Amino acid sequence: MPKLGMEPIRKAELIKATIIEIGHRRSLDVTVGQIAKRAGMSTALAHHYFGGKEAIFLAAMRHILTLYGAEVRDELARAAGPEERLVAILRASFSAENFRREIISAWLNFYVLAQTVPEAKRLLMIYQRRLHSNLVDCLRPMAGARATSIAAGVGALIDGVYLRHALAEVNPDPAASVALVRSHIQFELKGIPK
Repeated sequence: MPKLGMEPIRKAELIKATIIEIGHRRSLDVTVGQIAKRAGMSTALAHHYFGGKEAIFLAAMRHILTLYGAEVRDELARAAGPEERLVAILRASFSAENFRREIISAWLNFYVLAQTVPEAKRLLMIYQRRLHSNLVDCLRPMAGARATSIAAGVGALIDGVYLRHALAEVNPDPAASVALVRSHIQFELKGIPK
């Protein structure tokens, strides 16, 4: 009989192992056995906690989204004014914690899974709506009526940077990624009366 309190620890280990395994293989073509082995436990125990690979992967994405959300909130709490808040969102999106090879691979596979798994699609839509809402809130004082369309472009550009890094053989560069998106925003804001 497992000790009381071990379930959350083991689930966390399986989630971490899932992220690492997907990052290592760069696909969802992993087995529960491979994930369990990386976590140092049996396949049966992994199935006991999650039921299957899809459930483990969804738990891993919830974990990634939770960490991302916390980082966004922390960055926003330190920002003053719309421009600083906008940069705070970009810093969180491309932080060393959120912009690692295995997290990038997980995101790419999350988008693929969302095409066929309703719960993955629901989680993705929540993330996209929150990002868009935060971006619009920051951009509205600077861009007025164009805030919504600029925010849509910025969200797509963030996703695109992740996609490019998922397919590249170079290590992610958070500072360069923030600078790229900021440059796009500055270009979009040119010509808008202040």
